[in-house]
Amino acid sequence: MSRLIVDLNREMKENYNYNEAIKTLRTNIQFCGSNIQTIMFTSALPDEGKSDIAFAAAQSMAQIGKKVLLIDADIRKSVLVTRYQLKAEVAGLSQYLSGQKEIEEIIYDTNLENLSVIFAGPYSPNPAELLEEELFESLLDYACERFDYVVIDTPPMANLIDGAIVAKGCDGAVMVIESGAISYHLEQKVKSQLEKSGCRILGVVLNKVDIYNKAYYGKYGKYEKYGRYETYEKHEPNETWS
Repeated sequence: MSRLIVDLNREMKENYNYNEAIKTLRTNIQFCGSNIQTIMFTSALPDEGKSDIAFAAAQSMAQIGKKVLLIDADIRKSVLVTRYQLKAEVAGLSQYLSGQKEIEEIIYDTNLENLSVIFAGPYSPNPAELLEEELFESLLDYACERFDYVVIDTPPMANLIDGAIVAKGCDGAVMVIESGAISYHLEQKVKSQLEKSGCRILGVVLNKVDIYNKAYYGKYGKYEKYGRYETYEKHEPNETWS
């Protein structure tokens, strides 16, 4: 396993409500059963906050002593490397799936105890084909033997097949929905894709909710059947949770 010290602490949300909601999300995932080990986070469209929630959930699990591997499977448009401003060159998932690197060469430790990361790697023109390779299945088997949880950040699923391919190897999926931005019918399309893959839908994170808008309860009532973890935005650029 490679050793990389990534200063992730500066990215931690300091908002109390946000952190408490992430803990609630973590607890509810744990209550889904001991057989839920590989968990994907997905959304319908870009910029709904999926990557932030996936990282926060992985970090929260690591904080209670669980060994966690976070996999950035968004080979088309990864945000992890740029978001944390890594200056060192890192190998990633695309290089492993194309046979350029071994598993041990793409798993990096971080400065956060119990949390390891696989970055997406260089852009690939054929990510769906790479994710369908047996090497991806081998990677998940390897990870499940060595980690308590494997959290996978996948590409948005409304117009891309990548997430559905990843879902076939996951025990459960969490859908992240930006409040007021995504239609119910579009989310039904994502739900259908997950169900066809055989991946269990664990719940929905309703993200960027305005706490001053009381009408959202009725508007999003249709999502109740999936389970729901609201996030609240107090007219600030970053999400806050409650």
